Amino acid sequence: MSLSEKRVILAYKNFAANRNISHIGLGVAAMNTAKVLRSRGIAAEVVPVVNAADLSASLDTSVSHAVVSAPWIPTADWQRMVTHYPNIKFAVNCHSNVGFLQADANGVKLVREAMEIERGTWNFHVAGNSSKFCNWLSSAYQAPCTYLPNLYHLDQAAPISRPLFGGGTLRIGAFGATRPLKNFMSAAGAAIDIATQLKADLELWLSAGRTEGGGCILDAVRAMTAGLPHVKLVQSGWQSWPSFRTTVRHMHLLMQPSYTESFNMVTADGVAEGVPSVVSSAIDWAPDHWKASVDDVRDIARVGRYLLADPHAPADGLRALTQHNREGLDAWMSHLSS
Repeated sequence: MSLSEKRVILAYKNFAANRNISHIGLGVAAMNTAKVLRSRGIAAEVVPVVNAADLSASLDTSVSHAVVSAPWIPTADWQRMVTHYPNIKFAVNCHSNVGFLQADANGVKLVREAMEIERGTWNFHVAGNSSKFCNWLSSAYQAPCTYLPNLYHLDQAAPISRPLFGGGTLRIGAFGATRPLKNFMSAAGAAIDIATQLKADLELWLSAGRTEGGGCILDAVRAMTAGLPHVKLVQSGWQSWPSFRTTVRHMHLLMQPSYTESFNMVTADGVAEGVPSVVSSAIDWAPDHWKASVDDVRDIARVGRYLLADPHAPADGLRALTQHNREGLDAWMSHLSS
């Protein structure tokens, strides 16, 4: 079967029974990956499902590959599906690097059990969207791990030409689920430092409405910004992904100094809108000069000031993401060819 004859299902757990909602990050990631694969002639489809039966109902003999985002399907259900569809190549794709798995003990258990399924059959694979995760799993457990990274569909040839920040209100965004590992407190501290050094009024935009183990984070940021006449905290509710892209476009700078990541969709959204991000080394595909020391707020602020003044930052981000897509597409094609 040639690549053009492959039919690929990219499935994610649909918590809200809606497509393209920014808080269903796995759905947004799947749609971007599908768009890139389809641009190369692969018939890729995104399927939101709520359980294993829902996934099974979307399968038939025309499907060559089914990739499920994140380990959440019970092992017994996986075993039934791989037996019932012996000619479909299945994969469960872990979308967290090792550090973040501390928040999902059941996910760790399911990954361990998935490795056993892979050892016992020919049509099931454990995968990861982070090469660091795959390398660790292969080394620690002496088990295979297929690298299936996020691909990001770039719908324009170059980042939007944006004037450098030259005064007025400085808008800095730190977006994503409110989790301790996202390091939003350091992002907020760096944003205040940047505004103070530039003698600028600051709008600090943070996501609100999805707290995952970080209930006190927004309270701490409110306390940090309270009473500062030049700082306005804007709590941005969850939006559809296209609307979120519009919000990102409104920013001068993004902050994503995460302690652990496997891709980081917000940074890629910024690249697509011509907005640079201060990131940590955990977001390894981003340009090196966008990276700051994860636990040094002054260093995060230093990199932020540099990016605000760098006219080449959007183009640098685009080159980095394009290179990631190129290498990631090779990994996907290798998986789909076998």
